[in-house]
Amino acid sequence: MTNIDFFNYSGAMDDDIKELEERISKLIALCGSLREENEGLREKSDALKNKMAQASVRLEGLLEKLPQGEEAA
Repeated sequence: MTNIDFFNYSGAMDDDIKELEERISKLIALCGSLREENEGLREKSDALKNKMAQASVRLEGLLEKLPQGEEAA
C-alpha cells in the first residue's frame, strides 16, 4: 500500500490554486456575459431580418404598381 503525504506541499501550491480559482471564476463570468450579449445580438438580428423581409414585400408591391414601359413607335 502506498502512503500519500498530504502535508508535503508548499504554500506556493495554495497560491497557485487560489490564482487558478480566480481565473476560472473570471472566465465563467465572461462566458455568462458573452452568452447574454450573444442572445441580445441574436434578437436584434432576427428583428432586422423581419424588417428586411417586410421591406422586400413592400418593394415588390410597389414594383407591381409601376406602369410598364411603352415601346417607342
